[in-house]
Order: sequence, then structure tokens, then C-alpha cells
Amino acid sequence: DQMTDIYYPHDYLPIPLQNGFGMKPVSPLLRTEMTSGRARQRRQYTSTPTLAGVTWSFKKDAQAQLFEVWYRETINDGAAWFYMNLKTPKGVESYKCRFVDIYEGPILLSGKYWQYSATLELWERPILAPGRAEFPDYIVNSNIIDLALNREWPQ
Repeated sequence: DQMTDIYYPHDYLPIPLQNGFGMKPVSPLLRTEMTSGRARQRRQYTSTPTLAGVTWSFKKDAQAQLFEVWYRETINDGAAWFYMNLKTPKGVESYKCRFVDIYEGPILLSGKYWQYSATLELWERPILAPGRAEFPDYIVNSNIIDLALNREWPQ
């Protein structure tokens, strides 16, 4: 592991977009087939990675150059973990990520921008903190609650 945390250069590069929201959690289950035809299942891990297919679009040549040199030098050709903002159902948050393999691209799209795509491994599944499932109403109506609080008690 690296000594210091590495961050994606958000000040210079846009965050990637998920390909059709390509999130695939790695299964935490251990499944054993029984001779009866049934299967025994148990949770093997509480923390499992999620694989996310993402695409970057850079409008400037210099952004594509920065992305490639950051990949090669800062994250050691994709070997190192880094923190990057991603949009998930929780909103835009910072996730610990690493590349599963080298990116694909650059592809020039519409003669305007450079596109790169890759599969990222997220250290944790992007879900709410433990204990939240007991309050489904709060989760589903959180936007309404936020609006009410802001209207009733403005800053």
C-alpha cells in the first residue's frame, strides 16, 4: 500500500460517467450445493468490492494528456488505489478506487472530445451506512424532509 492517499485531479479533470450505470457488486455469499438439490448459503464477507464501468470525456487535448500521465506516474499504471468522486444513488461522493485493467482509448468523438473508458474496482459497495435499513421511510422521503427543514428553519 502507498504511504499517502492519492486523489484524482478533480481541479483539472471531469468525473467519469457510469456506462449505463454499470455497477456490479461482487457477491458476498458463499453457496454450497447439497446432494438434496437444495443449497446452503451464508454471508462470507460484509465488505465486498463493486466493479463500475466508467467513461471519461475530455474536451481539451491537454486534459487527455494529463489523464494519461496521471495514470502512468501517479497511480503507477493503475496499480495504486486512489480517491475519486463518483455519482451513485447516494449522490456524488468520494470512493476509494483502482483500475481493474488499463483504460481503453483515447477515441476521438464527433471530432470534439477524447473518450476513455475503464472498469474500476470500488473498495466498498456504494450504499448507506449500516443501521439505515431500519428507517426506510426516512431514506425514501429524505428529499422531502430536507425541503421541509430548509423551509421551516432557514439558515
